[in-house]
Amino acid sequence: MTKKEKIAFTIKTLQELYPKIPIPLDHKDPYTLLIAVLMSAQSTDVRVNQITPLLFDRADNPFAMVRLSVDEIREIIKPVGLSPMKSKGIHGLSEILIEKYNGEVPQSFEALEELPAVGHKTASVVMSQAFGVPAFPVDTHIHRLMYRWGFSNGKNVNQTEKDAKRLFPKELWNDLHLQIIWYGREYSPARGWDLDKDIITKTIGRKTVIAEYQKSKKSTKK
Repeated sequence: MTKKEKIAFTIKTLQELYPKIPIPLDHKDPYTLLIAVLMSAQSTDVRVNQITPLLFDRADNPFAMVRLSVDEIREIIKPVGLSPMKSKGIHGLSEILIEKYNGEVPQSFEALEELPAVGHKTASVVMSQAFGVPAFPVDTHIHRLMYRWGFSNGKNVNQTEKDAKRLFPKELWNDLHLQIIWYGREYSPARGWDLDKDIITKTIGRKTVIAEYQKSKKSTKK
């Protein structure tokens, strides 16, 4: 298969598997999405979705959030990990949203990335999922699969993002980044990976990745 054919096969398979794409993080507006994405760093979406209702019950907008102390926020979000940094970020960005943006989440990558504890990936998720702006936020699943499929060299997430944007049509970015995440979780995980169930990697995957998988399978059978 040519690279073009591999891309087409990948898109077609993902669209067939995920015609309707669920959003992984529960939220009701751009602000609650921003907070949920910030909290998801080095945590799981399942864990974040367990904790955000507790936080949003107390404060689901910047004006209510700044009435909580950093310590109060930290106590609520402790189970998601990195709570000292995240609680300061949540409180700090809420203050800035009130001071600079009348409590609204700004609709630009630059403005979002200037907020405390908001990096490029978080900004990309918000721009994509809250505002429908084409973006390709790269998480661990996308980084892993882009390498397994031979679409990126796996050196770093910045390179993976550039490769994804170069290879996939811009109008599909917002769907594809979510479809790949769901596919990675269900069919091509880092652990407990079964290549027979992973139709995309099995069909178009990097030869060295497939060879390594088969080698490891043989060694576990001995």
